[in-house]
Amino acid sequence: MNVSQLIDFLQKNERFAANISSLHEIPAREERSIEIPEDLPAALKGMLQAQGIKRLYIHQAETYRRMREGRDVVVVTPTASGKSLSYLLPVLHRKLENPEARTILLFPTKALSRDQQAAIENFSEAAKMELRTFTYDGDTSASARNRIRESGDFVITNPDMLHAGILPHHTMWIRLFENLETIVVDEMHTYRGVFGSHFANVMRRLLRIAAFYGKSPRIICASATIGNPGELAEKLFERPFDVVDENGAPSGRKVFLFYNPPVVQKELGIRVSSVKEAAKLGGLFVDNNVHSILFCRSRTRVEVLTNYLKEASKQKANRVMAYRGGYLPNERRSIERDLREGKLLAVVSTNALELGIDIGSLDVSITVGFPGSISSLLQQSGRAGRKQNDAISILIATSEATDQYVVQHPEFLLGRSPEHGRINADNLLILIEHLKCAVFELPFKKGESFGRFAEVTELLDLLAQGRIVTRSGDDWHWSDDSYPANNISLRAGPRENFVIVDISDTGREKIIGEIDRFAAPTMIHPHAIYLHQSEPYYVEELLWEDRIAKIRKVEVDYYTDAQEKVDVSILESEVAGSCETFDLYKGELQLQRRAVMFKKIKFETHENLGWGDIHLPELEMHTQGFWMLFRDLDQLPGLDSDARIGATLAGVAHALGVVAPIHAMCDPRDMRFHAEVRNPVFALPCIYAVDNFPGGLELAYYVLGNLEVISQAAHDHVAACACEDGCPACIGLSEEKGMKSTVLALLERICAEREQR
Repeated sequence: MNVSQLIDFLQKNERFAANISSLHEIPAREERSIEIPEDLPAALKGMLQAQGIKRLYIHQAETYRRMREGRDVVVVTPTASGKSLSYLLPVLHRKLENPEARTILLFPTKALSRDQQAAIENFSEAAKMELRTFTYDGDTSASARNRIRESGDFVITNPDMLHAGILPHHTMWIRLFENLETIVVDEMHTYRGVFGSHFANVMRRLLRIAAFYGKSPRIICASATIGNPGELAEKLFERPFDVVDENGAPSGRKVFLFYNPPVVQKELGIRVSSVKEAAKLGGLFVDNNVHSILFCRSRTRVEVLTNYLKEASKQKANRVMAYRGGYLPNERRSIERDLREGKLLAVVSTNALELGIDIGSLDVSITVGFPGSISSLLQQSGRAGRKQNDAISILIATSEATDQYVVQHPEFLLGRSPEHGRINADNLLILIEHLKCAVFELPFKKGESFGRFAEVTELLDLLAQGRIVTRSGDDWHWSDDSYPANNISLRAGPRENFVIVDISDTGREKIIGEIDRFAAPTMIHPHAIYLHQSEPYYVEELLWEDRIAKIRKVEVDYYTDAQEKVDVSILESEVAGSCETFDLYKGELQLQRRAVMFKKIKFETHENLGWGDIHLPELEMHTQGFWMLFRDLDQLPGLDSDARIGATLAGVAHALGVVAPIHAMCDPRDMRFHAEVRNPVFALPCIYAVDNFPGGLELAYYVLGNLEVISQAAHDHVAACACEDGCPACIGLSEEKGMKSTVLALLERICAEREQR
């Protein structure tokens, strides 16, 4: 089957057609290129000729020109558009001019690092340049590490290894740092949120060490499409960047298909398992020799879906493979090679294959569940149709509210991405840990800043009080016995996840998921009904200190809904705006949360079947946020009691919580929206929006700055939902009836009043 035949079949087949919510075609794109620059050295012209490259795409040529002019550049183009050559050409040119020049290339994953090493070696061989290119990561042998330190022209690594393995031992990397001229950062869009905030501090440390050795390297970044590439690059590196975002690469026709499984529990908005639907589609493609890649959000789902596919296509089971973290390096590379060579018909992967690894030409990409950001979804869809071939990309929605928003609003995906990468490098909890690493690496001098963070002396004096550093004259030196880099995970904050263990089979326990510490008290408290893949599980035991919940599959006709008491203390506040119905404030907040009870709610009828107490520790967090204080809500139609006002505010908060993370380009767990029918401080109805991370990441502030856009998106999402009177996919659960209309009315009022300001 070719792409047209596949689309025709899916639209006419009764099993699939009813679940296709929309289909959109993106036409093929013509190449836009220019002649190879005249100032390119003969060796590099020969390299391009040997690779069959006769012209440069306009973004490659523009990046080359600006780098040659000594500027820092971020190039922003889609998957498979030749970004690698964009940064390799100026780097190789500089290497020809100065044979001692060294380059650090940073990639967010091991697989991408190895893939890029092979690409660089191919280019350097074609240019007849004797380049010593090495990958330095956790798979690098001890014997190879010494050689890399001494002779690596191009050192390819990842942020985690740079943080823990290179910067603390910079005296062993003198040749690299004394000759460091360029830093290449690929997949820059991945450095957002907590990870990006950590990464920005690692860059502060890297540039500080480079300055110690007398170097100020140029920086070139490559990124998928995001809304603020220049702003994100400047926040990550604290210096101005030129943005090159006019793509000249050609592409084939792409068909986007949005697939929404049928509803099985209307009141709860629960749909047929997205994994099972993916298995049906994937099995169809395997049986018809269509080369496909399927993306899942967890390792468990990858293995389950792979098993389903092998069962569905038993005669071709050996041509279906799983790919995820945890596999041995040789196994991963074998799978990558088989994909490139067309030996596999389907691979099921986590986001490990989302980034720019060369896996050949595929016909179909299937994303099982919205991956968390539009840019990730575009990256995954871009894995099909490489090399100008036509392709299909399918998003299979889960029952989760965010998935339902995306599948109902395809224009949000197919237009220019409004997502912005957000970081907060000055989050004190993150910054102080990296400040410790920086002191360990080099003593701090009086008056020295840490990047643009100038208030270093106060923090160093605080560390000195704890005897972690020692002040000697005008310098601070590391004095603790610990190795500070070991205490930091770049990809996580102090939040600790709970592991969810299925003990349904006696003597056989298996992990089926995880949940963050702040959601655990309401989702996996003892006696809760935990829904997983639409199946109910009973929480038999919650081991709080061990971060483990033990659950068992059951057959019940009810679900549980936990209630929690949230106390918000305002530490600092400032007025952020005033409208006819509400006032806006923002500032520093202290959250105190305790789950207090749960209700048993019957499926279908929503009857209250009983309740129980929850006895778990109170959680505290100092964070940032904004809040809306409402006036005279009882004058609005349908809001004639505190119960209905509270239910409406809760519905608005829920709807905002669905769409805001998509616009802020963050994990849905990174933000929290909370409603109070009567705020104890102001005695007014209130909605809070807070960063669900200690210290805050300025995500709520971004939502505040775009409140009218996000409120309108929330309104459109609720209005488009197929439910009659609200469901978890749009306004959440409510015991009050008729709340969908009041939620829509209040969201509409918020939008209108913000637009009039």
